Amino acid sequence: MIEIASITLREIRLPLKEPFRISSGLTTERRIALLELRDGSGAVSWSECVAGELPNYSPETIDTAWLAITEWLAPRVVGKSIAAPGDAFPILDEDIRGHMMAKAAIEMGIWGLEAVQLGMSLSKLIGGTRREIDVGISLGIQADPDALASRVTKALDEGYRKVKIKIMPGADITYVRAARQAAGPHAPLMADANNAYTLEDAEHLAQLDELNLMMIEQPLAHDDLVRHAELQKLLQTPLCLDESITSLDRARDMVTLGSGRIVNIKPGRVGGLASSIAIHSFCESNGIPVWCGGMLESGIGRAYNVALASLSNFVKPGDVSPSSRYWAKDIVTPEWKMTDRGTMVVPDGAGLGVDIDRDRIEDLTVREATIS
Repeated sequence: MIEIASITLREIRLPLKEPFRISSGLTTERRIALLELRDGSGAVSWSECVAGELPNYSPETIDTAWLAITEWLAPRVVGKSIAAPGDAFPILDEDIRGHMMAKAAIEMGIWGLEAVQLGMSLSKLIGGTRREIDVGISLGIQADPDALASRVTKALDEGYRKVKIKIMPGADITYVRAARQAAGPHAPLMADANNAYTLEDAEHLAQLDELNLMMIEQPLAHDDLVRHAELQKLLQTPLCLDESITSLDRARDMVTLGSGRIVNIKPGRVGGLASSIAIHSFCESNGIPVWCGGMLESGIGRAYNVALASLSNFVKPGDVSPSSRYWAKDIVTPEWKMTDRGTMVVPDGAGLGVDIDRDRIEDLTVREATIS
């Protein structure tokens, strides 16, 4: 039984080591909402809301999530008894549409709190089987093809097991071709469009087929399944859906329509860990490989991604880069590191498996609210 005594919400500002550009914009600093959940016995766990500053990935932002958590969602669970973490999402979801990232932040924190209470690793609690996970890297849109080729070869030399290349109209075919020529014919490369194309670009995108990519991620609209199915029929390269998969039902629709052959599961996008596990298991039973995407999380959000990626069907390297990829200094210790094998070790300690640097969080905090 989980009884939450309080939830403290903090916004921190964490500057990126370098700007990160995708088709919808440039990020230089992450505004991150952190949740500290405390039960009546004093047990504590932390979670993270992955909503961005602008509604360019999903309709949510850190500010809408802050409102949803403080006004509607946290009051539903604070002071209440919850039998198991899997029961949290229905409580949060009843008669409140959307706000999946806000719901996920609380839901995942409840999983983390139970792991602390049981003295069990989060990975083991959710059924993880891998002791190490393969690490991929996501590269933002570069200044020119040569710059991209240089970054790709550097990432491969560093040991990353997958390199994701962000693309957009005007920075796509020639860029990816340069990367392929520099990396060699069998290097594990993929492209991610973040909704930047329409079905009218099918013939243009078909040029990527000759570049032997692992997948093309979310080329069409964020809420589309039908046109992705049409595009998949025209391409040899597997399509991977990200923004379009917001629930188990959407994953089922993808399989029914043939909209894609791979799924990127981000727990914040789908409402938390229970939904992520359900999508993972459905995909596994239907021969659809999955991997865990990233949202420029701090080390706290990374802990949940690492635990999730330890499940059996996460067979593609995820965007779970080490702390030093994005941050001069993370907010957890030890920081997340990549082994010389291109993997990340899944913690076996109780809870998230990392310690929270409370002093650093307090130094970075710009606003705070407690629901108790």
